[in-house]
Amino acid sequence: MKQGKFQILSNEALTDSVYKMVLAGDTSAITAPGQFVNIQLAGKFLRRPISVCDWDEETLTIIYKVVGKGTEQMSRMTSGKVLDLLTGLGNGYDLTLSSNKPLLLGGGVGVPPLYALAKALIKEGKAVSVILGFNKESEVFYEKEFKALGCAVTVTTADGSYGKKGFVTDALPEDYTYFYTCGPEPMLKAVYRATATSGQMSFEERMGCGFGACMGCSCKTLTGYKRICKDGPVMKKEEILWKA
Repeated sequence: MKQGKFQILSNEALTDSVYKMVLAGDTSAITAPGQFVNIQLAGKFLRRPISVCDWDEETLTIIYKVVGKGTEQMSRMTSGKVLDLLTGLGNGYDLTLSSNKPLLLGGGVGVPPLYALAKALIKEGKAVSVILGFNKESEVFYEKEFKALGCAVTVTTADGSYGKKGFVTDALPEDYTYFYTCGPEPMLKAVYRATATSGQMSFEERMGCGFGACMGCSCKTLTGYKRICKDGPVMKKEEILWKA
């Protein structure tokens, strides 16, 4: 974990409620796709955890959805503003288990962390398939960006207004070797039941500190209690213990 100042380079709307923010700063603490940052906002007691979409040596890209006062405040920020970030949080995805044909499944704002993951897997020579799930056509984002990487991309919408009608589990291919996923818990549960292979799931949870000190995001797993912010947010399929 590292604390640092980041300057906003751009902050643009991708949909009516989803924004893409690019920041400049020290990204050296970010080491794996699936990690997140914790952003300090003026007037807010707790930082806002946002997953990392992409990064290089000097810039960081995050994609967030306006769901409350904090993210609404972020949506109004303009280039030049400086933010205080904690970076390098969470464990991230383990690429060594992917085998040759990994499948990535993202739902809504669970899509962004899969972008850096796809880049890393393709760099290793893997044949990456991606399924992006949304409620309707107006909510779709980053389809072109995944295709530009060389991924085989399928988009699903719950109302059938774009792509394949249904959910990500309605578009599962037959020949994937391993899966990675991120999205709302109902989607993760459905993926858990529908997939025949092993895989990794990234979970969301309310966080106090974001780095494991407060124990506020602890959850029980088949391998004991884990902190979503530090031991997660990524967990292997085999260790997940679903709540009743």
